[in-house]
Amino acid sequence: MPLSEEAYAAILGATGNIEWKTLEPHFARGDLLVVAPELDLVQAAGAMMEDDSEQIKGWMDAGQLQAATDAQAGDWAEREPSNLWAVVIRPWVLVQERG
Repeated sequence: MPLSEEAYAAILGATGNIEWKTLEPHFARGDLLVVAPELDLVQAAGAMMEDDSEQIKGWMDAGQLQAATDAQAGDWAEREPSNLWAVVIRPWVLVQERG
């Protein structure tokens, strides 16, 4: 089920550019989910918010939504990318590195 315009706008308004060091504690707690670049971060967050388990499972099975790995964390810590975008959908923080 697609997000309403209002829900999309609300999630978009809560989405922002973020530094890795701010995300690091969420990674340490296991609360950080990585959204693949080909997905819409806001749509993914909306699916999480609405508990759309079928859509979420499909993305996870396809490797498009997954828990952040040690390798990803190490890479981000080393590179300190300026193009990380994140949104909180409790208890998760969704992050996407944009091209």
